[in-house]
Amino acid sequence: MRIEQLHDVTPEVAEAVERLFPQLTTSVPCPDATALDQLVHSVGTSLLVVREPDEAGPIIALGALAVFHVPTGIHAVIEDVVVDEPFRGRGIGEALVRQLIDLARLKGARGVSLTSNPRRVGANRLYLRMGFRLWRTNHYYYILV
Repeated sequence: MRIEQLHDVTPEVAEAVERLFPQLTTSVPCPDATALDQLVHSVGTSLLVVREPDEAGPIIALGALAVFHVPTGIHAVIEDVVVDEPFRGRGIGEALVRQLIDLARLKGARGVSLTSNPRRVGANRLYLRMGFRLWRTNHYYYILV
């Protein structure tokens, strides 16, 4: 398994995102090539992919890390972690999340947060097993469009 940060959007990357995205969510449309390009070149966001079995293998997982500065410090948020269904249960998600945590540490964050839909039972189990704590807070969302 090889985990790498994307710096360019190739047809292979676009195909992998198109294949993995419905396994993550069906509530928003899959990002097109322009949106992926903006994501990959965003200063505050890193998109990591996992290839199996090595750097020549297909992309089988992805996850993003957003790091931003606010008055209370440097915040890091893990987003959109998804492992292709046939490859789940092999430690790929854990390795990817650990790499995202290491990246947050390198960027100066004191901690890292994430959210996960309660229906994603395996993902929630993974995060608790890795040491994430369920944070009791009111999470608000304001729809703009």
